[in-house]
Amino acid sequence: MTSPSSSVQEARKALGKRLAEIREGAGLTKRALAQRLGWHESKASRFERGTRAPSERDLRDWCRACGAEGEAEDLISTARGIEGMYVQWRDMERDGLEFAQKSVLPLWERTQRFRIYSPWLIPGPVQTASYINALLTSIRDRRGLVDDVPEAVKVRVEKQKIVYGPHQFAILLEESALRYRIGGTDVMAGQLGYLLSAMALPSVSIGIIPQNADRSGLWPVEGFFLYDDDTVNVELVSAHLTIVAKHELAMYRRTFSDLYELAVHGPAARELITAAIESLG
Repeated sequence: MTSPSSSVQEARKALGKRLAEIREGAGLTKRALAQRLGWHESKASRFERGTRAPSERDLRDWCRACGAEGEAEDLISTARGIEGMYVQWRDMERDGLEFAQKSVLPLWERTQRFRIYSPWLIPGPVQTASYINALLTSIRDRRGLVDDVPEAVKVRVEKQKIVYGPHQFAILLEESALRYRIGGTDVMAGQLGYLLSAMALPSVSIGIIPQNADRSGLWPVEGFFLYDDDTVNVELVSAHLTIVAKHELAMYRRTFSDLYELAVHGPAARELITAAIESLG
């Protein structure tokens, strides 16, 4: 599987470099190592170049052949982390939406500063239960998942208590996100009303990028969550992407900063939200 993120590719190359160092430390050529393991030499080469992901058995066999069994568990842990950077929804949601919601709790709890950009939806920390229910019901039906929507909604609502703690949330929305009718008129009216209330929370800053803003320099991009300065999550159509490469993180930080400059805040943002409520009729 080819990932759309260079984070995965760079991490695999780093793992491959470690494998090469272990092999060289044992005084083995790639050909000699492959012969010991009964592999074709190209298999070892692909692992070291990071173009193929080794299995846990491959890593154990590699370390055993190099007399470095003590390195195996650390390598396996690293490899699991790499594969976790790009997770298809069908794998993440195999055990239901409730499990998928719970899986991100550790990241949420340890993050102090959230920067969130959403071009099409009101994001999780400031969603109402009805809005969440509409979103998750749609996901359940579209992806053919088990019906645990009520349990998943409960988890997400519980997770929102984080906005009342010491964490800080900077949220940027495209004005269009206020206009997409998720769950019908009543649900959207309630959601937009709650957004106005959330703006008063000391931990929450909400900016709206007006539809008439000059986008010559930066047009709408994919929605993303930036957790501190360490991790970015992007939701793709097919998968959940985690980005940790430093140069990519820097690009997302810079993009958020540029988007922030396009947004209006305070009374001007409230006016846009109020106008969206009024447009519901």
